[in-house]
Amino acid sequence: MASAFFVIYLCIVAFVGCANAQLSSTFYQNTCPNVITIVGQVIQQALQTDSRIAASLLRLHFHDCFVNGCDASVLLNNTANFTGEQTAAPNLNSIRGFGVVDDIKTALENACNATVSCADILAIAAQQSVSLSGGPSWTVQLGRRDSTTASATLPNTALPAPTDSLSTIIAKFQNVGLSVTDVVALSGGHTIGRARCTTFVNRLYNFSGTGSPDPTLNSSYLSTLQSTCPQNGNGNTLTSLDPGTPDTFDNNYFANLQNQMGLFQSDQELLSTSGASTISTVNDYTSSQANFFSNFSNSMIKMGNISPLTGTSGQIRLNCGKVNG
Repeated sequence: MASAFFVIYLCIVAFVGCANAQLSSTFYQNTCPNVITIVGQVIQQALQTDSRIAASLLRLHFHDCFVNGCDASVLLNNTANFTGEQTAAPNLNSIRGFGVVDDIKTALENACNATVSCADILAIAAQQSVSLSGGPSWTVQLGRRDSTTASATLPNTALPAPTDSLSTIIAKFQNVGLSVTDVVALSGGHTIGRARCTTFVNRLYNFSGTGSPDPTLNSSYLSTLQSTCPQNGNGNTLTSLDPGTPDTFDNNYFANLQNQMGLFQSDQELLSTSGASTISTVNDYTSSQANFFSNFSNSMIKMGNISPLTGTSGQIRLNCGKVNG
């Protein structure tokens, strides 16, 4: 009886241990010790010819984690029998950087075959992209595994949209366990990168059906944006999210909000929504880049821990764009 109880006890402990499996910064210490360096080298090379790639890789990690957790599902390509996340409305003609992810995977496969997951590649790539752009560094938690499926529809409701109200943005963050502070800190990722006219043209001419531009837009900035994005113009034309330092990760994004130069409606609402709980944090980050960098790092770690697959769940994809087998 005692031995039977002991076996049952071991099974319960093993189950709980698997269920509560934690990510670890030393996960690849023995199996792929140079993983961070390898990822960084590939990104550094890519930045020589594509100044946008840092922001693109950061965004891939974000879009991955908000849809069924950080499981690299966003990387799965459509096939004749499968439709994944890449062609969902928030991602279509928008997310990019897949070629660089493939280059990273190839380099890692050459160094340590069938070891590093694509989900972990996205997490490391986000950290390296921020650091290489002048932003903070943080210790990436590792040990995620890759999903074997993806959702074609969940991105449409789970991902924050540039036209969302502040209350909607906060709700979407809270749905994945992130706080209001995380909303402001992670929104600061818009200090680098570009955006298509189609994502903010709603503010330039007929905001919310008023027949006038968004009143929270700086008038000089409005004129610049209208020149870049004329009515009925090419919706895919790009403009910088931060016109001052578009490729440098800094706190200029928050100074832009102070000057009514947030590009997206969802950006400017962090400060311009009357009585919003986000206002004091925006003001804090405007005056202290160190506080922004510290909170951004903490928020990235939290985001990277959204529902990861660990242990024996999922797989280690050999090609990030398709399931093994």
